Amino acid sequence: MTRHARLPQFVRDLLATVPHSGNGVHRWLFRVARHLHAHLPAGEIVTLLRNAVSNCGRYVPQSEIIDAVKNSLACAWQPSNDQASKLAVSKWPIINQEQREPIVRDNGGLVDLWELSTPRIEDSAQHAEDIIDQLFPDNPLLCCGRSQSDFDTRYREEWRGELARLQFIVPSVMTALIGKTQDGRQSKHTLSNTGARRFLVCEFDAGTIDEHAAILRHLAGYAPLVRAVFSGRKSLHGWFFVHGQPEEKVLKFFRYAVSLGADPMTWTRSQFVRLPDGTRSSGERQTVFFLNFKPMEATQ
Repeated sequence: MTRHARLPQFVRDLLATVPHSGNGVHRWLFRVARHLHAHLPAGEIVTLLRNAVSNCGRYVPQSEIIDAVKNSLACAWQPSNDQASKLAVSKWPIINQEQREPIVRDNGGLVDLWELSTPRIEDSAQHAEDIIDQLFPDNPLLCCGRSQSDFDTRYREEWRGELARLQFIVPSVMTALIGKTQDGRQSKHTLSNTGARRFLVCEFDAGTIDEHAAILRHLAGYAPLVRAVFSGRKSLHGWFFVHGQPEEKVLKFFRYAVSLGADPMTWTRSQFVRLPDGTRSSGERQTVFFLNFKPMEATQ
C-alpha cells in the first residue's frame, strides 16, 4: 500500500478535487498542504501536489507549490482525536526566536565560519569536482541536475567535468538508476532509488547570511558540519555528516535545527539541494565557504 493510499479519506477526497485554472488553484494548494503536513514530509507533499495539479489547465511553477507548503506549515492542521499524540511527532516545530537570538548573537558570522574551514578555499577557481570526490568516494551513483526537471542519475565518473555547471544534487548515494515515484511512474530521481542518508542538509532562508553562519556553527556542536555553501541568492546551506547514525537521533537533531529556522523540506532523503561550487540556472555561483572532511575519514 502506498503512503498516498494510507492518507485519511477526506484528504484523498481533497486531492481528487483539483479546481480548474481560474477557480482557485493557488488557494487549493495552500488548503491541501495544511492537511498533508500531519501525514507526509514536506518534500513528498511537494511531489504529491505537483502531480495533482499537472492537468489543472495552467502551468503551476514549482516555486508556487513550494511556497504553499512552506506558508501552510505555521497553520498546519492538527487532528483532534486520539491520533493527535501519535501525529504530533511528525509536525515540525515553529521557530523559537527566544532560543535563536542568543545563538545568532554569540556565534560570529560568515567570516568566522570561513576562518574555521580546513581546507580553506582562497582562490577563484571552481572546486565542484574535487569536493564531490571527497564527499562521495568510490564512484557511486549520484543524482544531479541543471534544474528540478532536467536531471540524471549516473556513476560519479560519468559526471566528471560537468558538475560546476549544475545546481542540484541529492545528498545521498542512489541505489539504482531508476526508481518509482509515489504515483507509480518511473524516474531517475525518486525516494525509492535513494540510498541511506549520508548527509543531512540544513538550509536557512530567513535572516542574513551571517545569521545562517552563526546557527550552522552552533549546530556543529551537535553533529559534524562538513560543508557550508551559498545558494547564490540569499541562503546558506550546511551539510552535516550523519552516515550510519540512528534515524531517531538524526531526526532529533533536525527538529532542533528547524526550531532555529532550518527548512524542513530537506528532511526528505531524495530532496535536491545546492551542489557545492555549482552554478545556478541564472548564473550565480554556489560558493563554498566552509569545508571539513575529517569527520568522514573513518568511513573511507
